[in-house]
Amino acid sequence: MEKYIITLDEGTTSARSLVTNKKGAIIAVDQMEFTQHFPKEGWVEHDAIEIWNTQRTTLIQVLNKSGISPSQIEGIGITNQRETVVVWNKESGLPIYNAIVWQDQRTADYCEKFGRKELDLIRDKTGLIINPYFSGTKVKWILDNVKGARELAKEGKLMFGTINTWLIYRLTGGKVFVTDHTNAQRTLFYNINTNDWDDELLNLFDVPRNMLPEIKSCSEIYGETFKGLLSKNDETQFKICSSIGDQQSALFGQLCLNSGETKITYGTGCFILMNTGEKKIMSTHGLLTTIGVAIGDKITYALEGSVMVAGAAVQWLRDNLRIIYNAIETEWYAGQVNDDKRIYVVPSFTGLGSPYWDSYSRGAIFGLDRGTKREHIVRATLEAIAYQANDVISAMQKDIKAPLGKIKVDGGASNNKFMMQFQADISRSKVIKPINVETTAMGAAYLAGLAVGYWKNIDDIKSNYKIDFELTSKISEEESKKLIKGWNSAVQKTFGWIKEIE
Repeated sequence: MEKYIITLDEGTTSARSLVTNKKGAIIAVDQMEFTQHFPKEGWVEHDAIEIWNTQRTTLIQVLNKSGISPSQIEGIGITNQRETVVVWNKESGLPIYNAIVWQDQRTADYCEKFGRKELDLIRDKTGLIINPYFSGTKVKWILDNVKGARELAKEGKLMFGTINTWLIYRLTGGKVFVTDHTNAQRTLFYNINTNDWDDELLNLFDVPRNMLPEIKSCSEIYGETFKGLLSKNDETQFKICSSIGDQQSALFGQLCLNSGETKITYGTGCFILMNTGEKKIMSTHGLLTTIGVAIGDKITYALEGSVMVAGAAVQWLRDNLRIIYNAIETEWYAGQVNDDKRIYVVPSFTGLGSPYWDSYSRGAIFGLDRGTKREHIVRATLEAIAYQANDVISAMQKDIKAPLGKIKVDGGASNNKFMMQFQADISRSKVIKPINVETTAMGAAYLAGLAVGYWKNIDDIKSNYKIDFELTSKISEEESKKLIKGWNSAVQKTFGWIKEIE
């Protein structure tokens, strides 16, 4: 009887479950969106209970769709939106506040108060910077602003986790409270030199250590799901055997296993990671040092750039401006423009990430005239995603003092040929897209399979990687520099916008 791996892929706007076979083919997918809450300007929240219910529903439905028996499942792998914070009551198992999402900017003013000594301490110990993006300041906000939270924390009655921890806790019926190194490192509580929680950092943010989960590798058996997960009287239990942040999962799923190999994932945000092997590269150009993957005792590092708004900009065209009805239309609209109008959209709706780290920037459109049409704005929005990725690529090249010859791409927007060609044009790197762009899900699946012997080793996996297309620049270096100059001018004009108008 053929066996399979299930991946739970919990993203920023939806939860998905995927069934994968030994050849790395996805034989069934189920996906459900969940509610986005925006209670105030710059605030983004999710209902953690809704996330759990949505994820559980997709797990049940993907099994129904695939037509396979639960007994054919070798294990479950989990990959998740990172930095998003859930704090729940240990006794009731219920969140004390909505999940605060990685995009949320409510702690921007708090982050401004840190002095040089604290900033250097955070940088040296975490590989990150102080920014609302990361989990630490969100946890502190919940403890400071939810009535009774501080008292419960002192009594040891609160638990904190990123979404992977929350899902594992719920899947095991509250029996397992763990995280993995890739998610732990994004909290600002994790020391990349000791690869453990750090008391000095916890004291800095006034967060008690008793709230934090145990840190495990990305590929091991954490526990089993509770009986009754699939239905009330069902006795099936699945092994939960991988946990990894979504961007690191994509790096592994793209088989960027050697130092220098780089991937771009185009999702709600856009994330560029470069494998740096066992070497930690501390960026001097606005990038982050992060954990790439932890397998057994071996930890691999990566250099990362985080773009806050990518696919979310296309959602904005669809849901807010209503100038498209479906994301698929964007490629067609962009292809209708053949004039020399240079329209620039800067989609900094929740501030700018790498390499600028400006929480006070806000979105803008530049270059409008009476001849500007819907097609120009659609094209400029797609180009903006590529420009933002290129800003990170440029910073990486400066940090490693070498060009990036090739970049592997994945995520929904990597199917947009117009945008991928534009990415190749301005980055002047070869853009490689695999046939299976579900590399985020595949990374977690591979790690889960390795934990239970479904795949024997990495070599067993490599044959699954097949290329769809490769693109190289079709414009001159002079033309790409001209385009980038216009983008740089536009993006700089959005810096500090919120502060300027206060």
